[in-house]
Amino acid sequence: MNGRLIAWVGRITGVTAAETRQRLLQAAAAAFESQGFEGTRVADIAGAAGVSNGALYTHFGSKAELLAEALRDHGSTELASLFLDDPDSTVVDLLVLLGRGLIERPADHGALVVEALVAARRDDEVAGMMGGHLRDRHDWLAGVIRDGQAEGTFDPELSPEVVSRYCLMLLLGSILLRGTGLPAVDADEWAAFVARLGDALRPRSPAPSRPAPTDTPRRSAMKVHVDQERCQGHGRCYSLAPELFEPDEIGNSVEIGDGTVPPGLEEAARKAVLNCPEQAISLEEDAT
Repeated sequence: MNGRLIAWVGRITGVTAAETRQRLLQAAAAAFESQGFEGTRVADIAGAAGVSNGALYTHFGSKAELLAEALRDHGSTELASLFLDDPDSTVVDLLVLLGRGLIERPADHGALVVEALVAARRDDEVAGMMGGHLRDRHDWLAGVIRDGQAEGTFDPELSPEVVSRYCLMLLLGSILLRGTGLPAVDADEWAAFVARLGDALRPRSPAPSRPAPTDTPRRSAMKVHVDQERCQGHGRCYSLAPELFEPDEIGNSVEIGDGTVPPGLEEAARKAVLNCPEQAISLEEDAT
């Protein structure tokens, strides 16, 4: 259904379509975590959100789609948050900080991810959507690592795809191990181990000096585009990257100009892509 039409269908009185959608996602996440995917009925989610079943289906085509969207909305975005909190830190520094926190989270942290993984074994639609969600996280992190290599703060001999996959496996493993009854490890010893891993990701030689600026401006190799059929007007992209996005007359996001990302704003573009709950932003890395 056209995104603009959804703005007028299935709305709670006095509440915008985006707010109704967010209520549904929050209700779905809570229901899936407590009752599991198979044990949750669409009526349970609609009732908790205060809408009818029909109104729910104006926003989501199936229960599997609801699970996938809830996962995107409530999924792990710690790395993106760390970048926003400390933009001057290197990629390695932030990965180390994230890794140190893996043993400090509560047992129920990541319960929605566990339910999605279990459901994916039995439901092909969930498996496909879960795969798309994980690929998005994997590709985003690989892109951030490439930026670190270009800046000289990340070992250029390491494959960004391999490092990203390792981080993803480590994160998922830490979620699955919670609540298993394994004895805790010493926090200081864990921190020292993670720091050692971080050292292995840093360049082996001093970072090369940056070339002197020239009169010829560097052309961006990246473009962003907002899919108006999917955008629901959350506004995260133009909050994170106001140089790249702006709201239109009804509050939906649009790219500025032709979407070309100026040099130096590549990281902001990737953050905007990662933080879009609707995955409405596409990134073209080969544009010239």
